Amino acid sequence: MLFSATHSPAANAGDHAQLVAAATLPQVISNVRDWIVGILAGVATLFLTIGGLRYVMAGGDPGEVEKAKGALKSAAVGYILAVLAPALVSVLQGIVGA
Repeated sequence: MLFSATHSPAANAGDHAQLVAAATLPQVISNVRDWIVGILAGVATLFLTIGGLRYVMAGGDPGEVEKAKGALKSAAVGYILAVLAPALVSVLQGIVGA
């Protein structure tokens, strides 16, 4: 038998509810920080890829080169924000008192 009565989905849902209820403010802030860093790094990587492709495919067109440079600058800003996000969240934790 693959499942026993003690490992029913209802029992697992109750365990999950207890884990969610037991989450503290520092844990929630840490999870939010991790999500923010992941999203920022993902978006920055997307802009880096777009900027690189535009630059390669520009073919000397000054307008396309400027668009590529803009995307690369946006990628740099995204990576900087991803690096600074943990520090900003630590400041927020200090303000909140967590």
